[in-house]
Order: sequence, then structure tokens, then C-alpha cells
Amino acid sequence: MHELSICRSIADIVARHAGDRPVQTVHLQVGALRQIVPETLVYCWSLLNESSGLAGSQLAVQSIPAAIRCRSCGRSQRLDAPILVCAGCGSGEVEIVAGEEFLITSLELAEV
Repeated sequence: MHELSICRSIADIVARHAGDRPVQTVHLQVGALRQIVPETLVYCWSLLNESSGLAGSQLAVQSIPAAIRCRSCGRSQRLDAPILVCAGCGSGEVEIVAGEEFLITSLELAEV
């Protein structure tokens, strides 16, 4: 379960940026092509931080669907399965335009 080590890294980043201010919510985007299970990430967050300075904080994960754009015909499409082929022309000459995201987008901090 690599989500636990990912949560440790997120917690380190959050702690550095929050300083002494209490953290209420960490907003995160995770692309569908990442090998991360959002529900497991949220669960690991609560376990990891229950006795730390981030205790009580929430991890809000926004899942970003995968999408590609065909270099041959220009069609853009959302992927329901990790099959990197254009549904319009059948070309494998595609580029991933969404779904690889993994970033902290914002922090909600409590007033001190």
C-alpha cells in the first residue's frame, strides 16, 4: 500500500507550508492514470495524522478523468479504460491531456 508513503510526503509538504496554523482541509487532484486509490489515500491520511499536528484535518481528493487527443485526426476523448487508441480513427498516435495529475491544489487553514 504505497498510499501511506504518499500521505507522509503530502503531510511533510503541508506542514512546511502551513507553518504554525492549524490545517482543516488539504485539497488534492489525482489523475485516473495514477496508480493511487483515492479512498485508500483518505483512509491512510486519517491513520497517519491522528496523533500529529495535522490531526483532525481532512484530505479532499478530486479525481481527474483520463483524456487523450489524437495527433492524427485531432479528436479529443475521455478514457473509460486505459486504452490509448483514438475512437474516431483508430490511431495509436495520441497524447495524454489529462489523467496524470497529482498535486496539492490548496490548503484550508484555521484562523489563529
